[in-house]
Amino acid sequence: MNLRFETAVDADGQILYCYVDGAGADSPTLRVYPGDELKLTLANDLPPVHTGHPHRSEGAVCGGNGPMTSSTTNLHFHGMSIAPSCHQDDVLRTLIQPGDAPFEYRIRIPENQPPGLYWYHPHAHGFTEPQVLGGASGALIVEGIERVRPRVAGLPERVLILRDQRVAGKSEAGEETGPGKDISLNYVPVLFPLYFPAEMPVRPRQREFWRVLNAAADTYFNLQLRFGPNIHDVPSPQRLDLVALDGVAVGAAASNVDHVLLPPGARAEFIVTTPGLGVFGQLVTLDYDTGPDGEATPYRVIANIRSRRDASPSADVIPSVSAGRAAPFRGLLSLTPARERKLYFSEDLKDPAHPKYFITVEGHTPHVFRIDFAKPDLVAVQGTVEDWIIENRAREAHNFHIHQLHFQLLERAGEKVDEPALRDTVALPPWDGKDAYPSVKLRMDFRNPEIVGTFVYHCHILEHEDGGMMGSIRVIPPR
Repeated sequence: MNLRFETAVDADGQILYCYVDGAGADSPTLRVYPGDELKLTLANDLPPVHTGHPHRSEGAVCGGNGPMTSSTTNLHFHGMSIAPSCHQDDVLRTLIQPGDAPFEYRIRIPENQPPGLYWYHPHAHGFTEPQVLGGASGALIVEGIERVRPRVAGLPERVLILRDQRVAGKSEAGEETGPGKDISLNYVPVLFPLYFPAEMPVRPRQREFWRVLNAAADTYFNLQLRFGPNIHDVPSPQRLDLVALDGVAVGAAASNVDHVLLPPGARAEFIVTTPGLGVFGQLVTLDYDTGPDGEATPYRVIANIRSRRDASPSADVIPSVSAGRAAPFRGLLSLTPARERKLYFSEDLKDPAHPKYFITVEGHTPHVFRIDFAKPDLVAVQGTVEDWIIENRAREAHNFHIHQLHFQLLERAGEKVDEPALRDTVALPPWDGKDAYPSVKLRMDFRNPEIVGTFVYHCHILEHEDGGMMGSIRVIPPR
């Protein structure tokens, strides 16, 4: 697979970014099987610029040797349990500069990688948000979900990618107090102020398997499917048969829902039944309160769903159940954690033009992200599991993500939860300024020997990550 990383400016002055493959397709969906080797070359065709970032990679650089600028890029394979090393899933030292020879990624998909929906996007610190806001993202599917959840076998598949972008003509402050970011569905824009939805023609009363990726830089999607007799009546929420979150199949207890909250970076896979002829359907995102210091996330219709007998069938169909079964992630509840840690999100907004965002280990002094390969923020031992308590001490929502591994949600606000699903991304609501800090307790899985090395954890609201809300962890071999 050969990709070129390109940029353009649209009629409204928005800077766009895109991955283009050898056939000219934009941001192709990559499909792999457990055990495959993915070879991907990335050519950085951006024009060189000289706007740098105070962050510098220390020591040997993988890729070009130039400074980190807004034209520097790399790739992160979000959710994949692969090595944080050069030519695999390293985002700290891999710097691909304009004019460099095409950079080759060589990735072995683990045999035990759960089949499901993952994604790829750039992760050059300080410049991740503008590149992702510009559209630089694509889906990555590990095949075999039908062997874990046979009820999806034979169903038509839809891959739906949600993105966001700046509102033309509005400042960032204007977005936060007004409409939030503009959004799109598979690059079909749903723009302020008219919000004309995308159109989704479907065959009537057909069960379909939808794989939805929130590839937005900063925007939450609280997804709901609604049906009604016509566009003028309030449509009713529909039940969704939830199959997987963040690439990992969920249990039966979590499968029957009427909405799914997807913070930036998260994914959901579910079965829907399309509306019958004469029934009006909509895919919407509900209003989500990100707090007094957060960005507006209003109710919006993403797509109108039109049932037609002559609608084209989906090009992709989940295979019938094949011999054998994929090995799903095993739950972590029975394992004894090696230690417990507490980390917290906080902010310094005294200078609104230059806000600072922190994720801090309890007992340490808050600081914006800095790479110190000699002294990472945390050190963990491969082969162990740990319990992490993450608190939100800010008056806006945050969203915890860690590279290379999944975790299990144990508690919310100190109360145990029955959510056996494993995730790589979890949302924390804003602090109300007076009561206990919102928190989650997570069991972190450091058992995979492939993840030995240094990688990062951060808020996946990319404005916050670029603004410093990121830390580094080194996983070391057992002694």
